[in-house]
Amino acid sequence: MPSYFVTGTDTGAGKTYATCVLLHYARAQGLTAAGIKAVAAGTDARGRNEDVEAIRAASCPALPDDLLNPYCFTPPIAPHIAAREAGTVIRFARIREALRQAERRADCVLVEGAGGFRIPLGPEGDSADLAVVLGCPVILVVGMRLGAINHALLTAEAIAARGLALAGWIANAIDPTMSRPEENFTTLETLIPAPCLGRIPHASSADPANAALQTTIFLATAPGGKRIHEGKDEAARSAPSCDIKRYE
Repeated sequence: MPSYFVTGTDTGAGKTYATCVLLHYARAQGLTAAGIKAVAAGTDARGRNEDVEAIRAASCPALPDDLLNPYCFTPPIAPHIAAREAGTVIRFARIREALRQAERRADCVLVEGAGGFRIPLGPEGDSADLAVVLGCPVILVVGMRLGAINHALLTAEAIAARGLALAGWIANAIDPTMSRPEENFTTLETLIPAPCLGRIPHASSADPANAALQTTIFLATAPGGKRIHEGKDEAARSAPSCDIKRYE
């Protein structure tokens, strides 16, 4: 099973939550699965980033900090600005090496990007350039809200323009008040040149492990390529156990 680069239509599309759902899905298929948050910005008083900790908890095996999150900055601002203020250059080779080491530890590795697909990262380029360096198929998380169609189509075009494979997209229902959600979904399904891999309902669960049972997911490249339907797949209940180190 290949590694994947997870990007989103914009900040707030739900990339981290979708990444965690996918990690639990892969584990439900009997795979070891690990996530990488390549670049994070925004930490709490203890120096921890919420997205990084969520991915740590969803991964099995859990990766060492330097692989799990190669770059983390304190202020919750655009990463290229945060890196400049910290006197740091985000080096793509460092992230690529983290991916290679993670691939030796897990069957499936998901690398979550920062912000949207074209967010600048510094002198070496933007998130799209990082995806090219990593060479992974891309999974696009579409935050289902007003404007999602335009954002999704522009992002799909940017992915194709870089010569990257769009493995598929995930519809993440982040706005419960969105008008005509089914009509919007149908439009996206028609116009995005890649399959829909899954639909995550709004507030399906605060726990992505439970959300993985409630969400229809399909990765054609997964061994046996099968779906998990609304918690009825017994394989989803027999995921390999994993001791996650908790950081208090």
